[in-house]
Amino acid sequence: MAISAGRTAFVASTREQRVADGRAARAQVPRSSHAAWVPGKNRPDPVQLLATAARTRVPRLVPIWFGRMSMSPFAFFRGSAGVMARDLSTTPATGSRVQLCGDAHLSNFGVFATPERDRVFDVNDFDETLPGPWEWDVKRLTTSVILAGRQNGFPGRVTGRAARTAVAAYRRAMQTFARARYLETWYSHIDRKSVAEQVGREGRKVIDTSLREARRQTDLHAFPKLVRTVRGRPRISDDPPLIVHYDDPADAEDSRAFFDRYVATLPDERRMLLDRYHIADVAQKVVGVGSVGTVCSILLLMGDRDVEDPLFLQLKQASASALEPYAGASLYENHAQRVVVGQHLVQEASDIFLGWSTLRSRDFYFRQLRDMKFATNLASLRPKALAGQAELCGAALARAHARSGDPAFISGYLGGRDGFDRAIEQFAEAYADQTERDHAAFVRAIRRGRLEAQVDV
Repeated sequence: MAISAGRTAFVASTREQRVADGRAARAQVPRSSHAAWVPGKNRPDPVQLLATAARTRVPRLVPIWFGRMSMSPFAFFRGSAGVMARDLSTTPATGSRVQLCGDAHLSNFGVFATPERDRVFDVNDFDETLPGPWEWDVKRLTTSVILAGRQNGFPGRVTGRAARTAVAAYRRAMQTFARARYLETWYSHIDRKSVAEQVGREGRKVIDTSLREARRQTDLHAFPKLVRTVRGRPRISDDPPLIVHYDDPADAEDSRAFFDRYVATLPDERRMLLDRYHIADVAQKVVGVGSVGTVCSILLLMGDRDVEDPLFLQLKQASASALEPYAGASLYENHAQRVVVGQHLVQEASDIFLGWSTLRSRDFYFRQLRDMKFATNLASLRPKALAGQAELCGAALARAHARSGDPAFISGYLGGRDGFDRAIEQFAEAYADQTERDHAAFVRAIRRGRLEAQVDV
């Protein structure tokens, strides 16, 4: 079911019928069929795929991208969404589509603040978002659980249990959404009050820690770390090669038009709020793993000059989703608009300054740099905490999918037992093995001079 055709499909049938359709889909796509991963003979060389993708990135940053990916199989996994997207396109799918997160690994979930200043747990990265098979996000999430556990030195029984926990949480949450009113699904969220009903003890411990840490992630907290005073004016501090000012900034007229186009995508009340600030400085800032090499900047805005009132906006370049060759082209020619619309569709409550613009034929989306955002340091997790994090992510992913897809069909297909959970665990184990092989080939290519890498951490 395509998202654009969702209204007709929902009106034309009852929930009971769609649950039954989901059960019937097991005949064509058995749940056990998801367990297998065997690379085809025509599988492209992942190193060549990454080398090709690098041509669209800022040349001086590509070595940093490759260097960060070389650090571990999990880091490689984070930076190679396009490789897995191609592989997922060869795996079984029921045909039911949702707005995919597109890069649903463990590090792309965390806590952030809603406009009402509540702190919630949700997906927080949408660079690859696109409509596609719901199974793809589930498989990427569970594979990341296996890789994160292996990186921490956990045995297979621990990583496998954590992966099953993620899928079981997804399945149980989807059952709840299959019975819920649509508005209940739309308004549902994961916070300290509601989490007791959705996850177990370890998940509650993880979210408690995340909520405490997120409270300190604010503009005022970041200001003294990122800014210095130059001749009485605030200026973003250079920290090469990760934070640098542009050698060839756009001229004032282009920059003003670029920012005005962004402001025009905001609701009127947000424009009025933003009008109270003035632009103080802008610099390029390297972020993450998968985003390294794309054009990413931070914009410092200040309020009244006699009050310390900073606002940091992040600008990120948006290109075609890594899923597009396999899931179909976006409805939006502007890929930043694709990201923004996808985020609004998937996320419970999005940043009040989320918007988009275009400069020099490149699409950019804007959001706050820090607004009580916090992602768990996976390296610090012990076995039970990994399972708790996986459970939270599974529940959050189900909520995200239920907003745009058909939870009745998906729930009917999943059923009430753990057959699908175990099949996905097997897939995740096999694909984690594949990722380790790909990472080893990637590191060999660097050592042999085929790729240039720079480790910056």
